[in-house]
Amino acid sequence: MDSQKSIGGARVPQRRRGRERVASLLDAAAACFVEKGYDAATMTEIAARAGAAIGSLYQFFPTKEALAQALMGDYADALQQRLHKLAERAEAWDSGQLATELIGLLVAFRRRHPAFVVLAETVASLPALRSLAIRQRLRGELQSLLGRHAPDLTAAELQAAAVVVLQLMKAGVALNAEPGLSGRRAALEQLQQALMLYLRALTEPR
Repeated sequence: MDSQKSIGGARVPQRRRGRERVASLLDAAAACFVEKGYDAATMTEIAARAGAAIGSLYQFFPTKEALAQALMGDYADALQQRLHKLAERAEAWDSGQLATELIGLLVAFRRRHPAFVVLAETVASLPALRSLAIRQRLRGELQSLLGRHAPDLTAAELQAAAVVVLQLMKAGVALNAEPGLSGRRAALEQLQQALMLYLRALTEPR
């Protein structure tokens, strides 16, 4: 039997076989959340989709909330890493290129991990997801990135700027995800322009 420890209600396996089983369960949960929504998806459906016994699912994730929390934690880690890599290259970019990269990063992440948006929109009914902590981590990474782009800003100004930039990036995701949206490309271009102007204003002498 896999040696395990518990984090946030979910059991974290220490052996490879257990980690592979957990990855399969998380993939199945993500697919069910995208197809049916968080509220409608059931643990029975998730286990069946993973080809696992329901007891195996409950062994690692005692509740659906624990499953969602584990997924959001994984997504936050991956997004934070992408922001960090982007920050390493951002010093050489002007405001236009930085705006393009920031919007593109979140749109591409949403496309690769559609359950991320589903769960982010369900946060109000999932207080245990620690969504505030996740947002703070992402804002902290953005604050570091913006500090390289606009080194003259104070810590308080960078903190506020990180909040604004994250909201604009999320707007880009919403525009890209809205089904049947007329004029999507033009709207995304205008949003990117707005972000570029905002980033440029951060670097102007005050």
